[in-house]
Amino acid sequence: MNDNESPDSAQHRPRAANWLRRLGPGLVTGAADDDPSGIGTYSQAGAQFGFELLWALLLTYPLMTAIQLVSARIGRVTGKGLASNMRTHYPCWLLYATVVLLIVANVINIAADLSAMGAALNLLLHGPQELYVVCLGAVSAVLQIFVPYDRYARLLKWTALILLAYVAVALIVPVPWREVGRAIVRPHFQWSAAYLTTVIAVLGTTISPYLFFWQASQEVEELRAVPSQRSLRRAPHQAPAQLRRINFDTWVGMGVSNVIGFFITLTAAATLHLHHIDVKTSADAARALEPIGGHFAYVLFALGIIGTGLLALPVLAGSAAYAAAGTFRWRNSLALKLGVAPEFYAVIALAIIGGVVVTFLHFDPIRALYWSAVINGVTAVPIMVVMMLMAGSRRIMGKFAITGTLAWGGWLATCAMAIAAMGVFVPG
Repeated sequence: MNDNESPDSAQHRPRAANWLRRLGPGLVTGAADDDPSGIGTYSQAGAQFGFELLWALLLTYPLMTAIQLVSARIGRVTGKGLASNMRTHYPCWLLYATVVLLIVANVINIAADLSAMGAALNLLLHGPQELYVVCLGAVSAVLQIFVPYDRYARLLKWTALILLAYVAVALIVPVPWREVGRAIVRPHFQWSAAYLTTVIAVLGTTISPYLFFWQASQEVEELRAVPSQRSLRRAPHQAPAQLRRINFDTWVGMGVSNVIGFFITLTAAATLHLHHIDVKTSADAARALEPIGGHFAYVLFALGIIGTGLLALPVLAGSAAYAAAGTFRWRNSLALKLGVAPEFYAVIALAIIGGVVVTFLHFDPIRALYWSAVINGVTAVPIMVVMMLMAGSRRIMGKFAITGTLAWGGWLATCAMAIAAMGVFVPG
């Protein structure tokens, strides 16, 4: 400690460092939820309905946190991912159907995200969008396959800082904060098909099955990364510290996800809705923002699309690989070398390649996102039901079976998602 440094400030640094170390799987999971396709959904909500849907982001926060806490606890308590637990305790047909739907939805999501990232890079640099898509896909695959897990996990954690771009954009553009406050405190509901469909889209964008698989598997990765750590069923004395960390990490991570979604919706409402500009994709939102919010806001928004895509791609491809590996009993871990877990890394590579190929089919990004939402909604509900049954089973979770507030919150999130999934199929 130097002469000008107080003891309090010296103690503050390790405390702050410890606080940051406690953030991991939950933060990355929450940040990855704000992918380019999610940005497109939030932008559409703000552009179409102004501040009227900001309440939805407050509603999704506790629901999303509850189900992600359930996912994280299953991984940490059992020491196995969701697919491995499903294989052990439930019928094979349910596991196979779930994993196939998950992988299909993830590949479509990867394609939509790559398309949005390529379009955003084209806005900034011009040039061939298709080439950008290939390069971005290749970079993501190479990082996942060849960068050591501990370094890669830190990279993902710090990449989450790109989300601050959307807070900055909201501070740059003029926002009528009094009107925002009124919309939150006294929300105005519409019983129109367009309004309800958008609410469903926001809920479906926020609560996605790939996030369940990713966070449970990342808890297992964290377990393996520290030799002294064991699954909580085998080492119950580690439970108090680990469950506190999971709670803190998940509440913060899902808070980041929902705050950023809130600011994206807010920005679109304060600019695009005010000028009666409708958008279909995240790149459309960035393009439309320039004449209203200025060049700096436009650049920040476009950079945010690229950064969040680089964060979301490994979560989408990785969750598909964890699910497939758990289904077929393949060795799986981002900490393993390529030669030790070839099937696991092959699924990651094939998911990225599949996404790139789909972008070259010149698909309609809006229809792709719609069908991805349909598949996500159909897949999420049975997975959430199975997760809740697993998490509440003493046979699987031992004395760590969930009860009380978390159980109620998880089932409430499951019911909300079931209603959203049914709403996707309502005509009009």
